[in-house]
Amino acid sequence: MENIYIGRQPIVDTNSDIYAYELLYRDKNMSSTIHDERFASASVISNVLNKFGTKELLGDYKAFVKIDKKFLMHDLIFSIPSDIFIFSIMSTIELDEYVLERIEQLHAKGYTLAINDTDLKEDTYRHYQMIFDKISYFKINDPKDDWHLVGDFVAKLKEQDVTVIVTKIDTIESFEQAKVCGCELVQGFFFAKPKIIENKKIDPTNLNVMRLYNMLLEETSIDELTTAFEQNHEITIQLLRYINSGAFHFRKKISSIHHILVLLGRETLAKWLMLIIYSKSTNRHAHQIPLMLMVKHRTNLMEHLVKLTKPDAGSNLVGEAYFVGVLSLLDVLFGVKLETILSELNVSDEVKEAILEEKGYLGEVFHVVKALEYLDTKEINAFVEKYKLDQKEFEKVITDSIEDVNSFEKLL
Repeated sequence: MENIYIGRQPIVDTNSDIYAYELLYRDKNMSSTIHDERFASASVISNVLNKFGTKELLGDYKAFVKIDKKFLMHDLIFSIPSDIFIFSIMSTIELDEYVLERIEQLHAKGYTLAINDTDLKEDTYRHYQMIFDKISYFKINDPKDDWHLVGDFVAKLKEQDVTVIVTKIDTIESFEQAKVCGCELVQGFFFAKPKIIENKKIDPTNLNVMRLYNMLLEETSIDELTTAFEQNHEITIQLLRYINSGAFHFRKKISSIHHILVLLGRETLAKWLMLIIYSKSTNRHAHQIPLMLMVKHRTNLMEHLVKLTKPDAGSNLVGEAYFVGVLSLLDVLFGVKLETILSELNVSDEVKEAILEEKGYLGEVFHVVKALEYLDTKEINAFVEKYKLDQKEFEKVITDSIEDVNSFEKLL
């Protein structure tokens, strides 16, 4: 099958720590239903097992995957590893006697089952009540104005040992509402949608980080840089811990900023500094791992897509692509408009236009990176066709980035 894209969206707990992933898929027409002799569910699972690889795509996490009725009722389902996949039964499947029997069989064989993205209504509990002893998770869509229904629903399901996952959570407000209602797991890009406070000033600690970043890219002496870092103890401690964690393979343990500067150089250290400020130990929010991994994924894709589309690209262009990715989510971290943040930074007009307006070549690359996050295949395919990219090479960039992010997470 041509151009099947696999994406993954984190499912997180109430601390924003990753619990599992949902694997998403689209065909070239941006449809999540694949119209051919192979079933949609079989296609995505087969791609994960045979093409992408479970370890590379999932790390140490399990994957929720939607299953349609055709796949549910096909005996092929029993060949799928039960320790990797959680079958999310689509809510459009009628619970007839054959479906109920198959659910019983899967449960008896140790498969973990869920009900997929259901709109919460007054009769939802009654409709699924007969199978609550066979399922482990119940996924409901963001109820919008009907949060008053969620609390009782969650309480009833907890009595049945069923965990509620609220999906399509795209705002901090909805995330907080889910926690108030007792939901233990949520899914969505809420951590990537900032709550901006108009005219808010940048926090002094964050401003210090950006000043350090600027100093690294300017003609500041090593002695001045060393002194500036040493005056920011928390950042320095985090950086030294990270450098010595295994991300780099140095013969001797590094114990000073001066040593790091000599070994790594300014640009490399600036890159790591901008990633580190997303980590949980340098901001007021206790858990920012999903956000940091999203930043890491964006920077990887930005750099490698530039190299793929412009094989002769110089280090300056690749470096600018990196900074588009890493700067693009600072508004989430700081709660300040990106325009305000970028005005404090020594970045080129091309980088600013790419982030704020998605203009220019870097803006095009940034646009497709965001399209990959939401599996907008219309935009993805337009980019692939414009630059005449080899599909296998393009897919390798995506899977290599995911694998790198998985390795990066283990170092945090």
